[in-house]
Amino acid sequence: MILIGRYVSPFVRRVAVSLKTLGIAYEHRPLSTIDNRAEVQAVNPLGRVPALILDDGEVLVDSNPILDYLDELAGPERALVPPSGAERRRVLQLVAFGLGVADKAVACFIERKLRPADKQHQAMLERYAEQAVAGLRHLEDLCADGWLAGPRLTQADITAVAVLDFIAVTWPEMLPADGFPRLRGLCRRANALPAFAETHP
Repeated sequence: MILIGRYVSPFVRRVAVSLKTLGIAYEHRPLSTIDNRAEVQAVNPLGRVPALILDDGEVLVDSNPILDYLDELAGPERALVPPSGAERRRVLQLVAFGLGVADKAVACFIERKLRPADKQHQAMLERYAEQAVAGLRHLEDLCADGWLAGPRLTQADITAVAVLDFIAVTWPEMLPADGFPRLRGLCRRANALPAFAETHP
């Protein structure tokens, strides 16, 4: 398998961490949608990452269907999203909040990186930041001393940590030093694991 995209992207990183956690070998091609646009579009006509090229040449795009495929490969006992019931719903809801934060944080990053400062839409940036922080507060309220959804690591944790680390790298002022202590604890626990440490942006 070949994973396309840079680990700084929370969407790419959640796939990379999942691959490593599940023990699935892959080659990494750290292509950027900005700097390597043509190469990315040759794999995914949408020009987006992640994309996962399977061993038979099939290409999967977008982190959600990729992760669904990886869970199918792993089987229900090892899958990072439980197969059914209340546990599955809880993990998927937590993932939805994490992805919502990721969408807003990435939008802020693109606006700030690609537009000159005098052309940036400040009201939109502030709104996106407010939405991202609101999502983080919700996850903070649900976070305990262990993992987000119970006694073992799930996709909820992987997504939350990928998003938090992305924000810490691209817009650290969104995360005040004394803010989100439980989520910071989650990041410390997760980033001590090889799958996270080896993919840290």
